[in-house]
Amino acid sequence: QVQLVESGGGLVQPGGSLRLSCAGSGRIFSIYDMGWYRQAPGKQRELVAVITSSGSTNYADSVKGRFTISRDNAKNTVYLQMNSLKPEDTAVYYCKASDGSYYWGQGTQVTVSS
Repeated sequence: QVQLVESGGGLVQPGGSLRLSCAGSGRIFSIYDMGWYRQAPGKQRELVAVITSSGSTNYADSVKGRFTISRDNAKNTVYLQMNSLKPEDTAVYYCKASDGSYYWGQGTQVTVSS
């Protein structure tokens, strides 16, 4: 089992940047496929980006070219670099670890507004 804690959310103006972090503890972090998801008010949780244990990445069409997912297994941390933020990126962002079972963090709020 792994415990996940997200950080780095906040209020940013349109066009700005944020970097989210998800720190894991517990079992060996490197074995997990990691993902970032988000949920806006009144909407379903949706996939933003994933990075596998081998380092392969995939992104939602809505964030391609603007967001970058990466991981540092030595620090047990996965990151989401978010650039060119738009108001529609406003949501609670969640980190998920998968090894056949699924583990979620508590989420961090991102608000994009002028």
